[in-house]
Amino acid sequence: MPNNPNPFPGWQGSLQLAYSHNRAKTQAIKIQATAPLKVQRSFYPEGESICHNTILHTAGGVVGGDRLQIDIDLQPNSRAVITTAAAGKIYGSNGTPAVQYIVQNISENACLEWLPQETIVFNRAIFYQHLRVNLAATASWLGWEINRFGRTARGERFTQGEWKSATEVYREGKPVWIDRQILYGDEMVDSPHSLAGHSIVGSLAWIGAEVSKDLVVQARSIFDGEPSKIGVTRLTEGLLCRYRGDSTTEVRHWFNAVWHLLRHSFLNSPPIHLRVWQ
Repeated sequence: MPNNPNPFPGWQGSLQLAYSHNRAKTQAIKIQATAPLKVQRSFYPEGESICHNTILHTAGGVVGGDRLQIDIDLQPNSRAVITTAAAGKIYGSNGTPAVQYIVQNISENACLEWLPQETIVFNRAIFYQHLRVNLAATASWLGWEINRFGRTARGERFTQGEWKSATEVYREGKPVWIDRQILYGDEMVDSPHSLAGHSIVGSLAWIGAEVSKDLVVQARSIFDGEPSKIGVTRLTEGLLCRYRGDSTTEVRHWFNAVWHLLRHSFLNSPPIHLRVWQ
């Protein structure tokens, strides 16, 4: 994480989550959090083999100078579904960046479904986020991120600020998917190579097994909006879906459908609608 030049730092929050699998049950064996991060109690809407947890940000939003560190470890054969309690908010900054760093270690035959709710990046926000996923040989991971730039319901656009996102997935120390994005709140907002005037971008990635061409076609066909808003690509051992548009409902509906398709195809799990989203 970069050094914080702010002499009056904001929240220095941290969260450590660890899961084990014993007697057909996945349990959170370690939950250690410092404000503003907190975890709700575990619950099991799919049975004891899959542990569900929800992360809360009790301060309500991230401001310049905040530094958040999240570490998640899944021991062999464990399965976890993790989401967030509400949309994240990145407030405008006076020039100091906010930073979030997440490390996820997934052991043999374990699987993490990382499904945070969308993030709203306010105008003038400066936010750097870095997600690193370390997979064992037989581990799998599914994750997404959805970002809205500007509070568009109020007519706000992201015309000033800076957003950087890096997602790195490694299999036994070797990179399998590296994705880095950057957006400056200036002419890039309207550039056809960036937002092209839209306010929302989203990415969904599955890393766990090679997907067929038929599954790529299915993932495209279940999107019920304008086809130019999306892209679907096969990765070396997975699938990547992209969205660029203006509707949170539209992208979440599509990502949910792709998630359920991948669950059926690779994880032997039925569709599920997480209670906290309702």
